[in-house]
Amino acid sequence: MTLPLEIHNLVKRYQGSSVDAVKGVSLDVQGGEVFGLLGPNGAGKTTIISAITTLEKPTSGTVKVFGVDVTQDPMFTKKQIGVVHQEVINSGFFDVEEILEFQSGYYGLRKNKERIHFLLNKLALYEHRNKRVKQLSGGMKRRLMIAKALVHNPKLLLLDEPTAGVDIRLREDLWSFVRELRGEGTSVLLTTHYLEEAEQLCDRVGIINLGSVVCVGATKEIVRQYTLRKIRILFAEPVVLTSPYLVEVVGKDYFFVIPQEKPLGEFINELGVPTQLVRDIQIEEGDLEEAFLKLVSPKDGPVSL
Repeated sequence: MTLPLEIHNLVKRYQGSSVDAVKGVSLDVQGGEVFGLLGPNGAGKTTIISAITTLEKPTSGTVKVFGVDVTQDPMFTKKQIGVVHQEVINSGFFDVEEILEFQSGYYGLRKNKERIHFLLNKLALYEHRNKRVKQLSGGMKRRLMIAKALVHNPKLLLLDEPTAGVDIRLREDLWSFVRELRGEGTSVLLTTHYLEEAEQLCDRVGIINLGSVVCVGATKEIVRQYTLRKIRILFAEPVVLTSPYLVEVVGKDYFFVIPQEKPLGEFINELGVPTQLVRDIQIEEGDLEEAFLKLVSPKDGPVSL
């Protein structure tokens, strides 16, 4: 089966630099999935997006969109993908509907009113369709960028920090729409610094640091493997424990950190404390942010799940 996106051993070195911005990155995006490309600032995420969209030519390696090398047939690539960039682009003297009509024309879509109105309604822009872009709020401009990216109904959507600086309502609306698109078979490559969102939305994630992939895998599996479970137990009276998982004692509160895969019942039994002495138990599961922070400064080399 042809994958929406395949990146193999991608290397990018900018002219005049002695350091590779991207160092042999390999990953793919499956059909109908949301894939999160995560990393700190300067990790190489935008460079990878630029290579996919043909804005930057790889120094070496290949990028394929639906089986076609983007450097060999850039026009095919541009027809298959939609892109929402970080920066808000302001074409201030045209109204919203005109912008989407122009955007449709770039793809040879002369009669695209139905699709335009569908997107305007989905993104809560319909009542603003006759406003000039310069009259829109920052959030509405961001919605317009998303509509532009989807006007030709692409099967691969690239979202580069789409919710940076936007309000909670827009963020929730966007993620709801992304889930709808995924349900319709659209594949999504997402970059974001909001790791809680990535954890909730992404089927898989790839974490990169300093231009290299450090981990690729199912989101839940990465959280399970690279995080710890934090447990607080309140006892009725102070107890004597020798557990290797005990990290702190504050009065009758005992704090533990255990591996995710360790069964809670087994852990409680190992403590050897009568259950009638237990007054309260609080459990805090690990999350993607914890895994991310561990992986962006690993001692070992790249890993794949």
